[in-house]
Amino acid sequence: MQPVPTIRIRPLNQRPLDPAGDYVLYWMCAQRRTGWNFGLQRAAWLAGELKRPLVILEALRLDYPHASERLHCFILQGMAANAAALAGRGALYYPYVEPARGAGKGLLAALAQRACAVVADDYPTFFIPAMLAAAAAQCAARLEAVDSCGLLPLAASDHAFPTAHAFRRFLQKNLPEHLAQPPVADPLAGLPAPPPILPRWIIERWPPAWSADLARPQALIAGLAIDHAVGPVVGRVGGAAAAGATLARFLGRGLALYDQLRNQPAEDVGSGLSPYLHFGHIAAHQVFAALADVEGWSPQRVGGPAKGARQGWWGLSPTAEAFADQFITWRELGYNFCHHRPGQEGKLESLPDWAGQTLAAHAADPRPYVYDLERLETARTHGAIWNAAQNQLRQEGRIHNYLRMLWGKKILHWTETPAQALAIMVHLNDRWALDGRDPNSHSGIMWCLGRYDRPWGPERPVFGKVRYMSMANTARKLRLGPYLARWSPATP
Repeated sequence: MQPVPTIRIRPLNQRPLDPAGDYVLYWMCAQRRTGWNFGLQRAAWLAGELKRPLVILEALRLDYPHASERLHCFILQGMAANAAALAGRGALYYPYVEPARGAGKGLLAALAQRACAVVADDYPTFFIPAMLAAAAAQCAARLEAVDSCGLLPLAASDHAFPTAHAFRRFLQKNLPEHLAQPPVADPLAGLPAPPPILPRWIIERWPPAWSADLARPQALIAGLAIDHAVGPVVGRVGGAAAAGATLARFLGRGLALYDQLRNQPAEDVGSGLSPYLHFGHIAAHQVFAALADVEGWSPQRVGGPAKGARQGWWGLSPTAEAFADQFITWRELGYNFCHHRPGQEGKLESLPDWAGQTLAAHAADPRPYVYDLERLETARTHGAIWNAAQNQLRQEGRIHNYLRMLWGKKILHWTETPAQALAIMVHLNDRWALDGRDPNSHSGIMWCLGRYDRPWGPERPVFGKVRYMSMANTARKLRLGPYLARWSPATP
């Protein structure tokens, strides 16, 4: 088994490896997949080195922010896919679904008592950093966090970048060496020992979910204390197999039209991969490997000095370069911010000075319309385009990428203060979007308020020097007829 690059491994406590332990424990908490996974690869490598079996714990708690049928179902579908992928493999899969808040407390510590080491997924935001820190203080075994978030290791940079251009220059200079060290596609190949038998008292106290129950997620969650008003997205299934099929469809049909039509909501040529990336059902390395294969790409095609250009450096076709810039530069820029500015990703204070100052200067400006959260959440504004975007978010768990910018700008325009606007954007995004709570998702929100942008003129009411967008101009730029017919209500 191939070792994981040390730059991706972060010890969370000072406890040593215990060669006399019964097994190595992999805590699958952010990268919920069995392939292309540095965390699982690290755990499997340790198991091989110590000649011990491997236990994989994947748990679903109840008390995460905005827990809902939509998010629970998507995660449970991923757990069902993992159970199927691990059937008959040389690891013990332990899927645990918390039946009541706090019921899962102590499970990790109990499993860690008998472990040589515990390997967890590193992740720079949401509740996961605090959860890992708490586990490190309580865990009797060595606990490591392994970064499998993106193509560029989180630790490869030493600061948060202010613009996509600055980050792109750094990426172009430093990424090639890390591309040469991808995760293995199947980290479970050649495991050295059969799975262990866990103590009966652990299984009785924290009963694992049966595969048959995971295959019927809506029945499993019917009585859980989660948000049942946010239902599953019809036709959208979670899990690694569904993620792979989504990637194959995009590369087969959407990629050729991506550069030309990606800003047209009615065409819908986006990849659809964002929720799968968010829940770790597919790896950034897997997506890039498939893109490179379709393009016949090799590292020798990388073109010239790192100048931060959006096109030309990769040596891909123009449409593949456009996708790569969104999927790599913009996605990993969000992770870079969360890693270096922990807890600041959704705070007004984290905006560039110019943006914070101009929004504060115009905070008391009269608004043309003022809507409260209930009117916005139910898409009852005067704006047909905005209502359409919000309705798509409620029903499909996503907004078309171009319209997401207008959606955020208009919330700023139609609420009493920038602080209220940000709170509403975060609430709507995190409650309804399948990829809400993601670093990339929050980058999109904060971009609407000036992050990663520059001052724009002329200075306007409410916006000040923050980039302005209007529904009238959007309607002139885009072909919105079919999109509005599908998503916009006849009357607010």
